[in-house]
Amino acid sequence: MAANLRIEDYALIGDCMTAALVGKNGSIDWLCLPRFDSGACFAALLGESEHGRWLIAPATPMPRVRRRYLDGSLVLVTEFENEEGAVELVDFMPLRDGACALVRLVRGLRGRVAMETELVLRFDYGSIVPWVEQIEEGGIVAIAGPDMIVLRTPVPLRGENWRTIGRFEIAAGESIPFVLSYAPSHLPPPPAIDAKRALEDCDKTWQEWSRRCAPAGPWSEAVTRSLVVLKALTYAPSGGIVAAPTTSLPEKLGGVRNWDYRYCWLRDATFTLLALMHAGYYEEARAFRDWLFRAAAGRPDQLQVLYGLGGERRLDEWEVPWLQGYEGSRPVRVGNAAREQLQLDIYGEVIDTMCQAYAHDLPPVKRAAAIAEALVDHVEKIWREPDQSIWEVRGGSRQFTYSKIMAWAAMDRGVRIFEMLGVEGPLHRWQKAADEIHHEVCAKAFDPELQSFVQSYGSKALDGALLLAPLVGFMPPDDPRMIGTVRAIQRHLLRDGFVMRYDTGSGADGLPADEGAFLACSFWLADNLVLQGRTREARALFERLLALRNDVGLLAEEYDPASKRQLGNFPQAFSHVALVNTAFNLCKRIGPAHHRASRHKSSRTAQAAE
Repeated sequence: MAANLRIEDYALIGDCMTAALVGKNGSIDWLCLPRFDSGACFAALLGESEHGRWLIAPATPMPRVRRRYLDGSLVLVTEFENEEGAVELVDFMPLRDGACALVRLVRGLRGRVAMETELVLRFDYGSIVPWVEQIEEGGIVAIAGPDMIVLRTPVPLRGENWRTIGRFEIAAGESIPFVLSYAPSHLPPPPAIDAKRALEDCDKTWQEWSRRCAPAGPWSEAVTRSLVVLKALTYAPSGGIVAAPTTSLPEKLGGVRNWDYRYCWLRDATFTLLALMHAGYYEEARAFRDWLFRAAAGRPDQLQVLYGLGGERRLDEWEVPWLQGYEGSRPVRVGNAAREQLQLDIYGEVIDTMCQAYAHDLPPVKRAAAIAEALVDHVEKIWREPDQSIWEVRGGSRQFTYSKIMAWAAMDRGVRIFEMLGVEGPLHRWQKAADEIHHEVCAKAFDPELQSFVQSYGSKALDGALLLAPLVGFMPPDDPRMIGTVRAIQRHLLRDGFVMRYDTGSGADGLPADEGAFLACSFWLADNLVLQGRTREARALFERLLALRNDVGLLAEEYDPASKRQLGNFPQAFSHVALVNTAFNLCKRIGPAHHRASRHKSSRTAQAAE
């Protein structure tokens, strides 16, 4: 049967190349090997236990379950307890220095506890049952096609109904290891790992990394945890950061808004860079910036919305018919067809990221000016075209307001980059185009009746992305039009105080209505409140958002105020990036929003905004 766990009942472990989701019940229900975007060998999250999972838990369910991460690390500890005894399960993935491994340590705390383990290995998203054999040292080896998994443990294991089963007891003070390793099947089995030493090394490495985090006042713990998540979602070999480690966790339970987020989106770039740099992680910021430059290299008209972990472009979308989806949310998708869409905002994001990198003194990239010029020239040619917007709607192209705002940002940041570098270029022409875009948006996207900017030219719909206008410097946050826009969004897009992306009930996005509140939009509202001097309101909203995190500090993409459940892929990098930036906006004199909103606003644009 399926796991029957809420999305927020899971916790993340990972090795900066892939990640697993561990449930409160001791079951690992999602793991892709050897990369984030590989086929899952545990896919029960999106199906049934027969589609792959690894359970280690007390043989009789215990009433008290508590879990935590070791301070500043990605080592997860789950404690099971009743009157007769207590046991803890320690889960982690050693940061990779060779084969990919997942380590589970069972430790007796009190009394004597009967335990069980059930390993159901299914390669290729739960579709392939491997050949399993016992190994002399204790454990099993499982092989199917190109994949091999070795499980080493002193616990006796047996096969039963195409599953690997084990029962054992653990007393106070005892420790029993389970080490699962992956390797291509044509290679020798990966070497054994000392579980206790691996735990010490893994915990030490994460704690040393997290101690470098800049303080964020009363929110330092939340910021550090979010940055650990961001680090865990980084594909170390390339520096790319996946939006989430999962695919097809629904934006509405039982619905079709189920997408594959195991890729790297350009729309997140500037926010991610700012979060890393304000927290003091310049090495990671530089690695991400360099990944972005490599991904964006090429003909400007071929720039994509999203890329693979190494910058791969072919991410064809297909459906997995044998998985029934999380709580019946079909279809389960692999790949993402949004890569084929035109989204004008990504040009502004890429060029703004280049600009922020220079403004924060990251070492320059030799070809940056040439890439920026090519991209800005291309935006100058195409900015009048309709597109699918930041939200990747599948209901046809329109003249989306936020897309035009980011086209303006592309022109404006192009000017700023060349000014900072002291490089000659067509700056007067670019500034003229920026002014033209700004004038058109103010003329065509502002509705006098609503006293607000609207989602697209001529519409009456609102859009949470409009909250980004002052955050990218398009308009001063205290401009009456922005004050009116914030007020209109608060009046029409809030659900229990949290911001919806837009009104999905109109059907304009080509999908069935309804989804949860989009958490990043709610953080952006808090940022606007900070910039408008409404700090008390901003702090109150931020605290409410922090309260939505699960027991180990993780956030999905969305939240459903009615069912009080997290929705969407999990954990979501965009939500955690937004959390970090809002925390710094609240506790720093000049936070990410202040820096981006004021430093990059040209004098001409300021005049146009009056």
